[in-house]
Amino acid sequence: MISNQSNKTAIIQKYFETRLKNKQNYFVHPSYALEQQLMDCIGRGAEEEAKAVLDQINSSERAKLADEPIRSLKNSLICSCTLFTRSIIKAGVLPEDAFNLSDVFIRQIERLSSAKDIKALEYEMVSSFIDTLKTANRPYYNNMINKAINYINQGIFQDLSLETIAGHVGVTPSYLSKVFKESVGIPISEFINRRRVEESKYFLLHSKLSLSDITHLLGYCNQSYYTHLFKKYIGVTPKHFRNIQSHEGKIEFSAT
Repeated sequence: MISNQSNKTAIIQKYFETRLKNKQNYFVHPSYALEQQLMDCIGRGAEEEAKAVLDQINSSERAKLADEPIRSLKNSLICSCTLFTRSIIKAGVLPEDAFNLSDVFIRQIERLSSAKDIKALEYEMVSSFIDTLKTANRPYYNNMINKAINYINQGIFQDLSLETIAGHVGVTPSYLSKVFKESVGIPISEFINRRRVEESKYFLLHSKLSLSDITHLLGYCNQSYYTHLFKKYIGVTPKHFRNIQSHEGKIEFSAT
């Protein structure tokens, strides 16, 4: 307990030291508005516009994210990669596809050793994430269904009742339920379950969270129910999926 308190105090002290140093050096982080503008451009697939905004962001000094300059630059790009990943997921790309692309770029970031190459890679990332967005198999739905799907994608770890989604879209629950099934081909509850199962694959592959923790993170009260859904859509249990992936590398399983 004392150790935790000591660590907390040290972090707070470091925060104030960094804040003071930045102020003395007249350093200001790139504006949040520009960051949001960049994410919006990527989400719309506007490549040239996105790169122009990135130019504006990079015209400012980068934050110091590590003592060693190259490590700091790599950390900065990993942050960018995370933002780009979230942008295309929000725009409708399947999370697993976006995360796989993110994994590729993060490994590439780690392989590079020159500042010039690392900086150039950030612009390649913009192009690749937008290309993935444009080539994603995203069926065309009307505005109401797209709005509902975007709301589900953004709140996948939150309570997503039919009433809540319908309220966000601005229609009655019964109408949304009817039109959603007609348009997408499955009930909205099944769509949410499929999305949650897809999202859970990331945590199975890239975290040490227990199945119980993942179950609760997804909003399910019963681990058996989560396991049932996972096997229904992926073809194996979550435990089996994690074990095979860790021993044999990433293998895609088709639902049966």
